[in-house]
Amino acid sequence: MEIKKSDCEAVNPDIVNKVLPDMPDVTVLYDLSDFFKVMGDSTRIRLLWALEQAEMCVNDLAVLLDMTKSAVSHQLKILRTAKLVKAEKRGKNVYYSLADEHVKVILDMALSHVRE
Repeated sequence: MEIKKSDCEAVNPDIVNKVLPDMPDVTVLYDLSDFFKVMGDSTRIRLLWALEQAEMCVNDLAVLLDMTKSAVSHQLKILRTAKLVKAEKRGKNVYYSLADEHVKVILDMALSHVRE
C-alpha cells in the first residue's frame, strides 16, 4: 500500500510541476531553518551588527553590549559554529569579525527591510 504524503490534490498542477524541480533538498531547507534560528536571537544580532562595524575582542564586545565576557563568549561560539563569525588570535586576545561578505549583505538587507 502506498502512503500518501498529502491529503489533497493540486488546484494548479501546472504551477506545482513548474516549482517542484527547483525545490531545494529538504536537508538544505533544514539547514536554512537552523541558520535563521541562529540569526533569530537579538543578542547574536547585536554581536553581528557590532562586528560588522569593526573587528573586536570579547572584552570590547562585552563592554559595548553591557554583557559578561562569559555570555559574549557563549554567543560567539554559537556564531562560529554557524560559520557567521571567524576568530583570529593575536597575542593574548582573540579578535572576531564577520565570516564573509555574505553575512554583511544579509544583515544590511534585513536591516533595510525592517526600516521600511
